[in-house]
Amino acid sequence: MATTTTYSPRLLKKYRDEVVPALMKKFGYKSVMQCPRLVKICLNQGVKGSTSDKKMIDEAVAEMTLVTGQKAIPTMSKKDISNFKLRKNMPIGCRVTLRHVKMLEFMDRFISVSLPRVRDFKGISEKSFDGRGNYTMGITEQIIYPEINIDKITRISGMDITFVTTAQTNEEAYELLKELGMPFTNMDKTGK
Repeated sequence: MATTTTYSPRLLKKYRDEVVPALMKKFGYKSVMQCPRLVKICLNQGVKGSTSDKKMIDEAVAEMTLVTGQKAIPTMSKKDISNFKLRKNMPIGCRVTLRHVKMLEFMDRFISVSLPRVRDFKGISEKSFDGRGNYTMGITEQIIYPEINIDKITRISGMDITFVTTAQTNEEAYELLKELGMPFTNMDKTGK
């Protein structure tokens, strides 16, 4: 009888073998369950000029679906704004929420492949924690993802990426993301 092995992401193994023991030692947790963990990654992209050209939303959804491996959904406007020629329920962007295996796979590719492709990359800022254990960063060009063919894109656009953790403080979230491999700039917590 053949045994089947289930797939386990590389980042999950790293979290269990390296990150949890390091966090338990640093913060003095008594149980493994007290260690903060990554819950979800939310990607959000606003599409400028989408009110005049509906095809731009379709392109943004297709690009984000290609990058994340999960179907992106368009975000709709909540109210009418006449100065922007915006009506209620018009598509103005797209978003994706990644969890579990897809989240870990995306983060692994993001850290090891996409971030090093950023022009003049010196690390990511440590100042974008929200006080509740979440970290948000912006990407200015979608072409850092190797899944996107540069010859086929019509416009350069950015996106916001939010890493949601179970950490209670900024320090715990910072240590968790740093142990997972996020390349933070070498600054102390005061921002100097």
